[in-house]
Amino acid sequence: MERIVLAADLGGTNLRMAAVNTNGEILYRSKVRTPSSGSRSDVIAAILTAARECMTKVEGDFAFAAFGAAVPAIVNSKEGIILRSPNLPELNGMEFSKVFSEALELPVILENDANSATVGENWLGAAVNIQNFIMVTLGTGVGGGIMVNGELLRGPDGTAGEVGHIAVEPDGHPCGCGANGCLEQYASATAISRTASELIPVFPESSLHSDLDITPLDVYNAGLNGDALSIEVFRRVGRYLGIALGGLINVLNPEAIVIGGGAAAGWDLFIESLEREISYRAFQQPAERVRLRRSVLGDDAGLIGVARLASEAVIGQSRISQVRG
Repeated sequence: MERIVLAADLGGTNLRMAAVNTNGEILYRSKVRTPSSGSRSDVIAAILTAARECMTKVEGDFAFAAFGAAVPAIVNSKEGIILRSPNLPELNGMEFSKVFSEALELPVILENDANSATVGENWLGAAVNIQNFIMVTLGTGVGGGIMVNGELLRGPDGTAGEVGHIAVEPDGHPCGCGANGCLEQYASATAISRTASELIPVFPESSLHSDLDITPLDVYNAGLNGDALSIEVFRRVGRYLGIALGGLINVLNPEAIVIGGGAAAGWDLFIESLEREISYRAFQQPAERVRLRRSVLGDDAGLIGVARLASEAVIGQSRISQVRG
């Protein structure tokens, strides 16, 4: 009987759940909206419903060995506690692993979502065989993970890699973390919608004037059609990403930067601005060395990564297939 893991990627907008084997193959998956009620019990119920569906629907001769969860939060992975989640504050202080190990009768591995995506891209994605790189996830917020010499950089408090909370406008928009002007407020999917709405008076001819509720997809599609407002929004996204990443390149000298998350779909609209800003702000040699790459795994990066971590912790690293391109 093959041992597999249950993997969850909890986002501010969507909850993804999957059954994953030790080769990183997804055997069954589901996706639902993350509850927006602000209730911890609603989030717990949604995770349990998705988990039990996954556990009953997967076909074959399998046994679940662990539950790995990637969450948009600062976490204490060792203790399985969510310390702070700016986009899901109802989970602050939650003993996540305890709650779900009791409910599902499985060992639980808890990890930050961007760290999980970092592991996933390093295992099967855009950073295979790369030992030193930065992962940036552009979703409801902006997450980040850092790998140094093949190991996740977590820091003594578990807060390393929080790229989204680098200040790019010190007196800018307030952030859910309590500060102002964080990158998350200028380069996330949420920021794309807000910035587009703010710029409408400056671009009276924009096609987005007809939209009452502007979505990031609206902005992206309009940008592909040459809409000046949308092009300016993504230019700003690239510039603010470049400000943050240029500084990180100077500090960490990474081999690569991988950009994922839903808003990374706007790559063609922001990459030129991003590269220009990095060239301006980073030292020449590391700026020329670093490779900017789009995520290969896309929305599956967090699921694959946390499945890998859960498999390593519970099944044992020696039994995990090492797939390398």
